[in-house]
Order: sequence, then C-alpha cells, then structure tokens
Amino acid sequence: MPPPAATRRRPVGAVDLTPRPGATPAPPGAYYGYAETPAETTTRLRPVRTRHPARTAAAAACLVLGLGLIGGAVTGSWLTGDSAADPVARSAYTVGRSAWHSVPVDTLFPRTLKGDGAGPGAADRVWTRIAVAADSDCAAGLDPLLLKTLRPVGCERLVRATYTDATRSSVTTVGLVFTVADTEAMTALDARFTRQHLDRRTDLMPRAYPAKGTAAAEFGDRQRASWTVHVLTEVPVVVFSVSGFADGRPVAEPQPAAEAMADGATTAPAQAGLGHEAKGVADRVERALRRTVTDLTEKPG
Repeated sequence: MPPPAATRRRPVGAVDLTPRPGATPAPPGAYYGYAETPAETTTRLRPVRTRHPARTAAAAACLVLGLGLIGGAVTGSWLTGDSAADPVARSAYTVGRSAWHSVPVDTLFPRTLKGDGAGPGAADRVWTRIAVAADSDCAAGLDPLLLKTLRPVGCERLVRATYTDATRSSVTTVGLVFTVADTEAMTALDARFTRQHLDRRTDLMPRAYPAKGTAAAEFGDRQRASWTVHVLTEVPVVVFSVSGFADGRPVAEPQPAAEAMADGATTAPAQAGLGHEAKGVADRVERALRRTVTDLTEKPG
C-alpha cells in the first residue's frame, strides 16, 4: 500500500512545484524564487570593460618613457660627476668655479685691503687697488711653463688686479685661476706643489699686470721681485701674487715670498718687504674668495 501523499519522499534533485493544500493557484507562467534578504551588504561589482588596444599601448609607452628618464638622469649624474648625494662638495665647487663672472669685481678684489700686522716686524699694511685686468684665458697671463704645470686641472678663466701700498713704492699683482678640476685633481696638484716646491721655482713665477697711468705702469717681467702660488682644495682656484718696485727698477734675483719673509733674509726683495707684500695681498684676496663662496653655498637655494 503506498504511503500517504504528505509523507511521500521526492526523488533527489527534484523540485516540488505543487501548491500547498488550500493555497491560491498561481497564474499560468508564474515561478517561485528566493527574495533578497535585508542583510545582504555585498556591493554589486561593475563589469570590467575590455581595454582598447591603443590605450594599452599608450600606457606601456608612458611607463617605458618614465623609466628611461629616471635611468638617464641617474646615469648622467654618474658620468658628469655631479653628485647630489654630496651637496656641500658639489655646491662649493660649482659656486667657486663660476665666481669669476657671478661675483662682483669689488668682492673678488676689494678696492682696499687691510693688512694688520702683515708687514715686516708685524707692521700694519694697507693696499689700494689701482688696476683690474679683463678676464682672460690663462695663456694671456701665465708663463708657458706655469701654464703647463696647471694643465692637469684645466683653466676656466683668469682674473687679475694690481695693488699698491700706502707709500706707492711697491706694486703687487694678484690673480685667481679658476679651474675645471674636481677635488681629487686639485688635491693632487696641491700635493705636487708642496712635494716638489714648485711655488719656489723662478721659472714658475706668475706674470705681473702693468697698467698705464698708474704706479704699476712699468711693472713688467724684469721688475718681478717676490711671489707666491697657492693651490686651493676647498674650491677649484689657484691663487697667486707677484710684487715689485713701483719705480720700475729691475730685480736680478727674485725670491719666493716664504724665503723673503724669513728671519735674517738680506736680499733686496727681503729688505724692501716685498715678500710680505706678495703674501699679504694674496692672503687677503684668498680670504675674501673663501668667505664669498661660503656665504653663497650656505644661502638657501
């Protein structure tokens, strides 16, 4: 005997669409389903549009170009030696190298230099600028052998000025050689000058700058009496000076400033204090340059 209809089991996977007893019959074609629950919080995902081939290619090209620019900038800094990781060294050399045209002449070569205790016996000195040479290449203001000696650091520009003392009895030309070298090259040149005593060789003596109508009108090669040359390493500059008599007298035996300033020196340059003149003027121009470069590198960019 078959079981009652209420307890009869349906085959697995079958769906019973028979209305409950007493239910209102559904209209033809209607169906039953599950309603969305109020607890449903999942946001419906928007369909992903198919990317156009042209847009894909453009995006890829932008990516490649961006990577290329970054790589090129990094490679360029390696090749040129412009190290942003060392801003102090970079800015000091960059500022120092361009100072010959970016710094006013009255700053590079002040109109008056005060030399407290700079003369023989620690006497005070005052020097007045009487002439400024036009900037030039180094061949125009350096002897060939000195030019050859400075060749490892290159020559960006040469600027010079001539001073006279308060009595107008002596004249001194001071010069700044702006080089194209880096710290390593300047340090190597400085070590060579020190090791080989190149600053004491008469064949490496700097040239004087005479100026018509001034106390230095007759200040030529034969009138050079004492000199000094100093290779800087904090900035790419070589500082030199050379002194002589304002009356145009020739000097048979020029003497380096360090020797003319030594105790007991009896040469004509030493007795006239021309070693002190050369050293005093060079030191104060060098100090002015260092101070200027320091101020410019510390100035916010």
